[in-house]
Amino acid sequence: MVFNSLVFLVFFVVVYGMYRVLPRRGQNALIVISSYFFYGWWDWRFASLLAVTSLCSWLSGLHIDRYQQQGRARAAWWVSFANIALNLGILGFFKYFNFFVESFGDVLSAVGLGVSMPMLRIVLPVGISFYTFQALSYSIDVYRGEMKPTRDWVAFFAFVSFFPQLVAGPIERARNLLPQIERDRVIGSEDVWEGLRLVFWGLFKKVVVADNLAVLVDGTFAVEGMSGGAALMSVYAFAFQIFCDFSGYSDMARGLARMMDIDLMVNFRNPYFAKNPKEFWARWHISLSTWLKDYIYIPLGGNRRGARRQVANLWTTMLLGGLWHGAAWTFVIWGAFHGALLSIYHLWSRRFLVKRAPDSGRWPWSRRILMFHLACLGWVFFRAKGMGEVSTVLSQIFTHFSWDLHASNMLTAMILLCTPLWLIQLLQERTGRTDAAAFLSLVPRAALYALMAVMFLALANTGGGAFIYFQF
Repeated sequence: MVFNSLVFLVFFVVVYGMYRVLPRRGQNALIVISSYFFYGWWDWRFASLLAVTSLCSWLSGLHIDRYQQQGRARAAWWVSFANIALNLGILGFFKYFNFFVESFGDVLSAVGLGVSMPMLRIVLPVGISFYTFQALSYSIDVYRGEMKPTRDWVAFFAFVSFFPQLVAGPIERARNLLPQIERDRVIGSEDVWEGLRLVFWGLFKKVVVADNLAVLVDGTFAVEGMSGGAALMSVYAFAFQIFCDFSGYSDMARGLARMMDIDLMVNFRNPYFAKNPKEFWARWHISLSTWLKDYIYIPLGGNRRGARRQVANLWTTMLLGGLWHGAAWTFVIWGAFHGALLSIYHLWSRRFLVKRAPDSGRWPWSRRILMFHLACLGWVFFRAKGMGEVSTVLSQIFTHFSWDLHASNMLTAMILLCTPLWLIQLLQERTGRTDAAAFLSLVPRAALYALMAVMFLALANTGGGAFIYFQF
C-alpha cells in the first residue's frame, strides 16, 4: 500500500473519518491498529518484528529509568545495551546477513581458501531501518536522561508505528512526536488545508516528476552503447528523481500527519542549493543526518579531539550511513565518498575559514553548482547495481563523451518535468518558507498552480510505483 494508490486513498478516508470523532485514547488505539494494518499490507509476518521492536524499546525505557532512580547505573547500562543489541541484531540479520557472509567468502577465496558459504533466502522487511532507528533513539534518550519514559504503551506503539512516516521517515525523535501523541489533539481547518497542500505537493513530485524521470533513468543508466551525453543526462535525471521521490514521500507524510494535528519534522530543505558538503547534509535527509550526528558522530568525539580524530569520526559516521542505506559495497563507497567530502571541507575550513563565516565567500552560485555535481557523482554509486555499472557510466561521461538526439530529448523532458519544481524551490530559498508560493500575488500564484494542475492531469504516472526508500 503506497500513498500514490487508490487503495491508500480509501484506507486513509476510512481511518481519518474515525479519527475525527474519537477521543485521544481512541485516536491512539486507532493509530496502532491502522498502522499495523498498513504495514501488514505488504507482509503480515513482519508486523511481529515491528511489535517486538516496540515492546522491547518501551520496556527498556521503563527499566532504565527505574534502575537509574535506584542508583543502579550498571544495571541501566546493561538494559540499554541489551535493547540496542537486540534491535540491531534483528536489523543486521534481515538486512546484512547475506552481504557479510558473501563478503567473507570473497575474502577467503582471495587468499586461496575458497569454501561454499551458506546463503539464506531472506526477505527484507519494508522500512525496518527507519522504525529501528526511531525506536532506538527513545531508549538512548531515556538512558541519557534527556527524556522521561512513557508508561502508556499504546501511545508508545503509536509513536513507533505511526503509519504516515513508518516505512520511509522522517525518523522522528520521541521527544518531538511522543508528546504530541500523548496530548489531546484538536483538528482545525488550517491543519486540513495545510495538510492537503503538502500532500498535493508531495504527490506532484512523486507521480509527475520522479516517476516520469524514472522511465528516463531506467532506460539509459549504464546501458551498453549509450552516448556520454545520455549517460550524463541519466545521472542528472536520477539526482532529481531520488530527490522528488524521497522528499515527495516526506511531504505527503507531513501532510497526512498535519491533518491529524501532528507535526513531523522537515526532512529536506532544498539540498541542491547547498554550497558545501556540510550544508548539503544539513538539508538532505535531515532526520537521518541528525540521528547519525547525535548518536554516532558526537559520541565518537565529534570535532573535540583534533583534526585527525574528526576526520576519522566523519568517515566512520558516513560509512555507517552508507551501509544503513543498503547491503552493497556501492552504498559503502557512496558513504565513504561523502565522508571524504566532509573531511576535506572541515580540514579546509579549519585552515582558511577561521576568521570568516563559511558562506561569506564570493560566487555562491558557482559553489552551489560545484556541490550539486559532487552530489551527482555520488549518486552514480548509489544508483549502480555494481562497480561495473559505475565504470560504464563514468567512462562514457569522462572518456567517450558525445552528444546525440537521445541526450537532447532527455534534457528537454527534464526541463519540462522540473520547471515548477525549480520555480517553487527558488521561491522557498529566497523567502526561507516552505509555503513560499502562497505569498505570491494572485496572478503568478494562479499561473503556477494552473501549470502544475495541467501537468498533473497530463503527465501523472498512475502506476502506483513504490518509493525508492522503501527498500531501506
